[in-house]
Amino acid sequence: MGARAWEIPGCPRRAGTVAGSERRRGSGPSRGRVPRRIIAGTEDTVATVKTEKLYKVFGRNPEKVVAALEGGAARSEIDTGGATAAVVDANLDIREGETFVVMGLSGSGKSTLLRMLNGLLPATSGRVLVGGEDLTAMSDHEARHLRRRTMSMVFQHFALFPHRTVLDNAAYGLQIQGVDKADRRRKAARALELTGLAGWEDHMPGQLSGGMQQRVGLARALAAETDILLMDEAFSALDPLIRRDMQDQLTELQKTLNKTIIFITHDLDEAMRIGDRIAIMRDGRIEQVGTAREILDSPANAYVQEFTQDVDRTRVLTAENVMDRQAVTVTAAALDAKWDEIAAAPGHRTVFVVDESGRPVGVIGADSAHGAVVGGRAPTVDRDVVEVPESASLRSLFRSSAASDHPLAVVDDAGRLSGTISQDRLLGAAGDAAAAPQDPAKDIVEASGAAS
Repeated sequence: MGARAWEIPGCPRRAGTVAGSERRRGSGPSRGRVPRRIIAGTEDTVATVKTEKLYKVFGRNPEKVVAALEGGAARSEIDTGGATAAVVDANLDIREGETFVVMGLSGSGKSTLLRMLNGLLPATSGRVLVGGEDLTAMSDHEARHLRRRTMSMVFQHFALFPHRTVLDNAAYGLQIQGVDKADRRRKAARALELTGLAGWEDHMPGQLSGGMQQRVGLARALAAETDILLMDEAFSALDPLIRRDMQDQLTELQKTLNKTIIFITHDLDEAMRIGDRIAIMRDGRIEQVGTAREILDSPANAYVQEFTQDVDRTRVLTAENVMDRQAVTVTAAALDAKWDEIAAAPGHRTVFVVDESGRPVGVIGADSAHGAVVGGRAPTVDRDVVEVPESASLRSLFRSSAASDHPLAVVDDAGRLSGTISQDRLLGAAGDAAAAPQDPAKDIVEASGAAS
């Protein structure tokens, strides 16, 4: 079918979305999980935190070590000289409002990097810019002031005071800032409510489960009302089910709070689940930065490819990635006038009926359309449209598709139809994801380059 007025043109691809759930038209106001704000590829985003040629060397002669690394020396050669290069030539632009995940195995340098971003560890070389201010050029007093004003931190092991109540623990950061007692307790109570701990204000930390204690740590960071949230392996000490619940809660909170979150983890699934963008580190160096799909589809090197080869792509691919962007649509008001033109087109496809804003309000199935054309009658419009957000994971779509007689209607943030997914298209995309090819030729080329 050629391009016609009722076809949906290709939409620009967006990144940094989260999984969602379907909604049938008329089932209520909730649209399920709304995609997070657009992050990747936008021109108007601000680099809230930026690093430029950042190095951290522990041990003897750190400046000479940096010079050797800049000259092409390997980290392993430096380590044998009594010095350890923990962070090597880190260049990052972390954008306002995104969840940026730094992912790496133990010893990769990710936690050291985080402590350089807030000035707890001084840089050996390079710069850290926070909101345009050069943290590396500040005095200790100026750095502390910047931290209190702009950053909060959530630790892996909770770091709660056992002799303080939950409310007083949540208010501790505000106390350090000098906020008066009534105001800090009010803000702390609000943060506890956001993290699902309303009613637990007067309990002691020892009376809470591990997951609840970590919520207190998160509430303490939120109560400080800083723009940047640093999370160092914040969920690593939790049981798997509690950990997943905390990931979900963080994602939900981020939709409304729009903090700049820098999240450290060694868990690739966690990184893919919550990150708008991910930086993969190895031996102090940043191997690749990108969205989950960018890293899966275009790994920067053999290490990243091997690191991600076991990822379940159906959890990463979204409805937007696999939808048919050339859906046939017609407004309800124009259906009678347009039907003859639609009927004359070769083949009989499903037709979605939309309102004046482009929101789906009905669907004419392919069989119904064919019957209407053959019988010379008006088509029957089925009002039972199953909608899914663009951000819904491929894995989450199967039950919705099985329950519908028509293709799924993929909608954008405003509920406008942006594409459709038939059962055949869904199964084909799932098969492609399961059989995502590895590129042995690429591995051979890279291995040869490494050996030369």
